[in-house]
Amino acid sequence: MADVSLTVTDVPARRRYEARDAGAGDAVAGFAEYLLAGEMVVFTHTEVDPAYEGRGVGSAIVRSSLDDVRSRGMVVLPLCPFYKGWIERHREYADLVYKRPESTATD
Repeated sequence: MADVSLTVTDVPARRRYEARDAGAGDAVAGFAEYLLAGEMVVFTHTEVDPAYEGRGVGSAIVRSSLDDVRSRGMVVLPLCPFYKGWIERHREYADLVYKRPESTATD
């Protein structure tokens, strides 16, 4: 297979980021599904076409989507195990992860 020439874009109508391979007729190489909750993006599922596995497609989707979330001033909740693991390995994105506020309840 030829080198992958990926473009990652947000497709709000489908609530997912898609990685398309321009070198293969704009085929969808992978995607990451999300839900919006106010100023939070909840990543729920990531999938890479088997023909593209092991070629950095998942990482490209995560990096591009997180850069987009950062540019919008939003936070993320990585329910998807791939996102969670990727962020743990790339600590420069840890600041984007939603942190529950401390409780103000008293006994």
